[in-house]
Amino acid sequence: MKTWATIGRALRDEQNCALVSIVEAKGSAPREPGARMVVLENGSFAGTIGGGTLEWQAIERARAALAKGCTGGEAPPVDVARTALGPDLGQCCGGSVRILCEVFTPGRAAEVQALAEAEKAGLFTTEGRITEQCVERTILERDLPGGEDSLLAADGRLLERFGTRKQVLALIGAGHVGRALIIALAPLDFSVVWIDPRKNEFPTIVPGDVRVVVAAEPAAELDGVPDGAFVLVMSHSHALDFDVVLAALRARRFGYVGLIGSASKKGRFISRMRQAGLADDDIERLVCPIGIDGVTSKQPAVIAASVVADLLRRRDAMALAAHSAEASS
Repeated sequence: MKTWATIGRALRDEQNCALVSIVEAKGSAPREPGARMVVLENGSFAGTIGGGTLEWQAIERARAALAKGCTGGEAPPVDVARTALGPDLGQCCGGSVRILCEVFTPGRAAEVQALAEAEKAGLFTTEGRITEQCVERTILERDLPGGEDSLLAADGRLLERFGTRKQVLALIGAGHVGRALIIALAPLDFSVVWIDPRKNEFPTIVPGDVRVVVAAEPAAELDGVPDGAFVLVMSHSHALDFDVVLAALRARRFGYVGLIGSASKKGRFISRMRQAGLADDDIERLVCPIGIDGVTSKQPAVIAASVVADLLRRRDAMALAAHSAEASS
């Protein structure tokens, strides 16, 4: 969900709305700090803070705040409430969260528009001061430290990251599995560069975070793919597969290099890569077969689901490692 674009649409329709955010989570909680939802007066909402009783009660609190209306052009007071999931909600999680509920009215449209423009441009961080009527946010030049999207500092400052950090994936191959993978990735935080030399293999319409590249030499297109990206190879040609895999491993700058195929295909590729002078350390980074263990179906949609599950696991492991390195530096 694009938070500020969602709020902006409501205000343009002359609707008051409430932004509900988890600003602190301790122990086992349904969602992490930075989880958000936008609630309208009629109870409809976008986004989620975790579902279940916690979310249901948060929606009711937001609707109650919205029902108070506006007095003298001012919104109802900002509400920051702590909820212990066990004692307060009878849930088994055992953790606690602090939830901020802030009402927006059409009078704040200019402020929301500025934040929506920043959101459109990419990731950005704000520093907020929580007052009785609103959170006064200032856009910062620096990023929010750590892996979470919200931090309620000890001095009362609210640091928030907005926008979406997307994992870049270079997908080589527009065959059956490639097309199934594009569909499976569509709702997730991936930005895909989809490469194939066969123009007519691409569907007419692709999801918004997919860039189609028709290239006779897909391996050369890796030069434009950023460091840390994932590379997934599943073309119609083993010769083309080999060229891309060799280039990706030689580059030593990608977070993952995967190749569709069997263990025997991997063995033949390893033999050829050694002949090409690739070091064993680089060869060992090749993932083949792809996907998670235990899934044996050859149906494209099933393969895609298995591969996406593995990509998500690897993405989260990379983020955790980066966060640990940042914390120790």
